[in-house]
Amino acid sequence: MGRIIAVANQKGGVGKTTTCVNLAASLAANRRRVLLVDMDPQGNATIGSGLDKDSLEVSNYDILLDERPLEAALQRIELAGYDLLPANGDLTAAEVALMGSAGREYRLRDLLRPKLADYAYILIDCPPSLNILTLNALVAAHRVLIPIQCEYYALEGLSALLDTIGQVQRSVNRGLEIEGLLRTMFDPRNNLANQVGAQLTQHFADKVYRTLIPRNVRLAEAPSHGRPALQYDRTSRGAIAYMALASEMLRRESTAQRSVPT
Repeated sequence: MGRIIAVANQKGGVGKTTTCVNLAASLAANRRRVLLVDMDPQGNATIGSGLDKDSLEVSNYDILLDERPLEAALQRIELAGYDLLPANGDLTAAEVALMGSAGREYRLRDLLRPKLADYAYILIDCPPSLNILTLNALVAAHRVLIPIQCEYYALEGLSALLDTIGQVQRSVNRGLEIEGLLRTMFDPRNNLANQVGAQLTQHFADKVYRTLIPRNVRLAEAPSHGRPALQYDRTSRGAIAYMALASEMLRRESTAQRSVPT
């Protein structure tokens, strides 16, 4: 049975989409079946996967409003080895339409849960704000992966996100857990980055991934070529870091499974 992981942070520019696209490709390279769900109206995960968001015939919009079945929108990203549920600006209209519908916060969950037998991982790229689309992602997810840039304002954004996760846990998704905190755009020469990183480790302990995602030009260039870094330049520090993250996630999962009493 697969796991649904929402990649979320209410602060923009922390590497959510970069993490989604590159983690999806890295897990696929480890022979895991992966579905990437783009829930951001900007459609950056769609673009970063090599699709033209403006020419989509069927997108997340049609699926969320029950106008087309999920399978009609799925795209196979052959180069990277994962499936994609794409999005574009139409999602903004879906957000407005969902506001007045019954059970609106459960729409994505009801769409994705039947697909858990088909995928080892379903990754959801959330928008950088708390809205009905983000709420749908948090209700659908088993876990939340939080990319965080090691700077002062990021800690304030983290506090707000943790409050939101707590509210979702208490009201609509009691099983929601934190998958882990991922330090992104990390520069070890920056004293503040090291201090914030140490504070995160002190407070969240093993919830903080040991893997650090560095600032990397090739990682930043890859989306403009419509490719994950692993397919754009597999020898780059960014690509290597996301492969390390995938390996760390798989080791955690294996350890957790072994510790479950039989």
